[in-house]
Amino acid sequence: MRELLNLVIELDEPYAHGVPRGIEIDACGPADERTLAWIDETFGGSWSSEAYAGANAVARRDRAPVGFATADARDLKFAWLAGLARKPDVGILGPLGVAPQERGSGLGAALLRTALDALRQRGYRRALIPAVGDEQLVHYYRDAAGARVAERFDRAALYRPARRTLIMASGQGSNFQAVLEASRDAALPLDIVALLSNDPRAYAIERARAAGVDVRVVAWNRTQESRDEYDARLLAAAREQRPDLVLLLGWMHLLAGSFLGAFPEIVNLHPAFLPLDPARDAVVMPDGTTIDAFRGPHAVRDALAASSSWAGATLHRVTAATDRGPVLARKPLRVEPMEEELHLMERVHELERGVVRAGVMRWIFER
Repeated sequence: MRELLNLVIELDEPYAHGVPRGIEIDACGPADERTLAWIDETFGGSWSSEAYAGANAVARRDRAPVGFATADARDLKFAWLAGLARKPDVGILGPLGVAPQERGSGLGAALLRTALDALRQRGYRRALIPAVGDEQLVHYYRDAAGARVAERFDRAALYRPARRTLIMASGQGSNFQAVLEASRDAALPLDIVALLSNDPRAYAIERARAAGVDVRVVAWNRTQESRDEYDARLLAAAREQRPDLVLLLGWMHLLAGSFLGAFPEIVNLHPAFLPLDPARDAVVMPDGTTIDAFRGPHAVRDALAASSSWAGATLHRVTAATDRGPVLARKPLRVEPMEEELHLMERVHELERGVVRAGVMRWIFER
């Protein structure tokens, strides 16, 4: 579909739920951390942070999550929530997801109706299911709960204009290459205006030059220049590019407060599965285990040193608190037995491609 549709359901009467055998559905409330991690492992993208912002009906089989539906998510900034969604009698429903092995069992309809009842009990007269882009889903919501189309959005119009993007990288640049190719294939609506690196030996520089992307190298000789002087040069080099978005892909220098103040739209790729609550120093994984958040410059090495059974990747907004900005997208990755750092890093890099795409698209849709 070229359009994204906002669907509306009238909340006139309570629904019969009809839960499949062996399934228990929690009443709508805050999702536990294990469920949020399971959402990221199963569906990817940014759904866990949306679920975190609302109440959730969570379906479990043998105490493990197998489905969820979010109701009344607050403070979301997607472009399609600027109209009907702002009316006081309209509650947001979604996202909704069911584990592959449970599809076709009626669990999706049971979760949908549980979430709709939660909205009705909260005083809403209508439920809005936003940004549906699949004709089959439109029919599903119509048949399951009487949904009708209320608003239409031109998908391509949400992408325009392409956002001027400055990429900052200090290393091999594999993620830079992936983002550049996605932008040129129109998979990501970004205009990559330059690569900025603080390491003249970074292979990312060769990748950029081979692709015809402008390169700026701003290296720091600590014996000849103070930190403040270097940060001023770095800021000046970035300002020349006039970016809408500063995308940190393997950037290994802590940015000064003056830089953060100059560019409010900075996002960073971090090679670990970070908690949605920025104050937490641990995160619960899809199997219920708890591991350290592994912030800092050596996240993969630290995970292996701690004998962690999990790693991951997160794209998050940059704030003054290192690796504690709001999460745009994240995904966990199981560590293989006896896995070495180089092998795990390669698998993390593969995971990062999807996390970056999902997080950047969320950033764009929030514009």
